[in-house]
Amino acid sequence: MSNNLLRQIPKVDAILETADWKMLVSACPEALAKDVLHEYLDVLRLAIKEERITSVPSAEKIAGDVSMRVAALIQPGLKRVINATGVIIHTNLGRSLLAGPAIDAVLKVATGYSNLEYDIGKGARGSRYVHCRSILTRLTGAEDALVVNNNAGAVFLILNTLAEGKEVIIARGELIEIGGSFRIPDVMKKSGAVLREVGTTNRTYTEDYERAIGDNTGLIMKAHTSNYRIRGFTHEASSEELVELGKRYNIPTYFDTGSGLFYNFEALGHRDEPLIPDEVKKGFDVVSFSGDKLLGAPQAGIVVGEKGCLEAMKENPMTRALRPDKFTLAGLEATLLLCLDAASAAANIPTIRMILEKKDALAKRARRVASQVRKRCPGARPSVVDVYSEVGGGSFPDMVIPSVGVALQSETMTVDAMEKGLRGLPVPVIARIEKDTVILDMRTVLAQDERDLVAAVSSVLDNAR
Repeated sequence: MSNNLLRQIPKVDAILETADWKMLVSACPEALAKDVLHEYLDVLRLAIKEERITSVPSAEKIAGDVSMRVAALIQPGLKRVINATGVIIHTNLGRSLLAGPAIDAVLKVATGYSNLEYDIGKGARGSRYVHCRSILTRLTGAEDALVVNNNAGAVFLILNTLAEGKEVIIARGELIEIGGSFRIPDVMKKSGAVLREVGTTNRTYTEDYERAIGDNTGLIMKAHTSNYRIRGFTHEASSEELVELGKRYNIPTYFDTGSGLFYNFEALGHRDEPLIPDEVKKGFDVVSFSGDKLLGAPQAGIVVGEKGCLEAMKENPMTRALRPDKFTLAGLEATLLLCLDAASAAANIPTIRMILEKKDALAKRARRVASQVRKRCPGARPSVVDVYSEVGGGSFPDMVIPSVGVALQSETMTVDAMEKGLRGLPVPVIARIEKDTVILDMRTVLAQDERDLVAAVSSVLDNAR
């Protein structure tokens, strides 16, 4: 039986003569198409030998199947999606969106040459680290600044430079883990520094740090618990207390603030999120934070602080392994320029703008989307509902923001099938399910994505009918 079926497999020449094949090779490299065809035929022969199939596809069917496989192969894996989850800094969906000026800046250096490492004034080799230094020192009040590829890299570089082979004192309640199982104790070990935890999970005093100081102490470290909060019977040493302790014992102090917030926007209220300029002013030798969280810039690790500490980091050979590329620097600098004015930052940086967007404006957008879905798909039952959004990205962990969403239900489709259908579209819509209802939170749906969102929902609900 298997030998019979093997003989029935169409000849390669016959497959190459089909209309589907000719259309395929007109749109993609022929060598790639032939590689996929040979892989397809190998799998077909194996299935026949293992008696998993009882018939052989035609030449036309094979050409069609290969076309679909090639299309999937050449489709970029990283693609645009519509974020309807309500999580603003969504780590899985690329975190912060870039502001218009940042996009323009990236485009300029992407489509032409730039002075990335060229000093135009001197006509000689320059350093990529000068491009954001001036604006960062102005915004933070720090003596010097350094940009690396992300904040995890910044933490590693700081520990390796200032405390390799020495003890780093940190409160037990601040030994944080962030996404991807990144843990401070693990990165500390890799950096060559020695962990010296003090206090208890919920209460740590300045005296605990002082008792731990010894001849091998290299650094006093504070880490902002940006993705969780400890409430109730608690105590932590203040920034001012740790800075004073470090100065008294001549030990450098470091604060990993995490998210990178420059202004206390009134609408946020007091949320225990450290402001970078304030922490620098308190006297920490080094402060680090992320570029792609509350700052709303590309992914980057930003280090500001005392000039001697920063110069030592720049001379560390690991700095080259952690250096940012020209796209990061261009987007970051343009975003930082927006931060020179709080109103400009709030109006132009998408992350801040989404956090601050008024509920009335979201309700208007939600009604518009629901109305359009109803017109395009008469059987649909979209409704406008009150929901809550989150900041995400390990920022403001205990903060929920009143928002407005569009709720979707269908008599012919389960919510799981609807959510999967939205996710499976050419431009995937990532939604959330609450109380057996698919929710599209309008806080994270861009205004320019509304038309595509309506088309996506209508397409999925039409298929259900």
